[in-house]
Amino acid sequence: MRLFALRGAVSVEENDAPQILEATATLMREIMERNALSPEDVVSCIFTATDDLNAEFPAVAARELGFGAVPLLCARELPVPGSMHGVIRVLIHYHGAEHHSPTHVYLGRATALRADLNAAQ
Repeated sequence: MRLFALRGAVSVEENDAPQILEATATLMREIMERNALSPEDVVSCIFTATDDLNAEFPAVAARELGFGAVPLLCARELPVPGSMHGVIRVLIHYHGAEHHSPTHVYLGRATALRADLNAAQ
């Protein structure tokens, strides 16, 4: 086993707690499925949200999916002029088999953030 890190992002249309939780849960489920992971494999998760999303912590959705024992951190994304709004990002550190290849996941409008990662879509 070795330590890996992967990235993911999802777009949210409105600053609404249920939408933030639903989008984050969808992203986390997709990451876990595409990488054959369980919460027990995860070392930590760092979530960021753009300034326009403050109705709920994305980590709440992860806890509801079984990440209660995983250290989770929420932070603000840098408000770079012209950057995409309504985006939740995650950086996940996890243990996987030596031959594992991380699959990054970008959903919704966030696919434009990493169009170079065709497999991430």
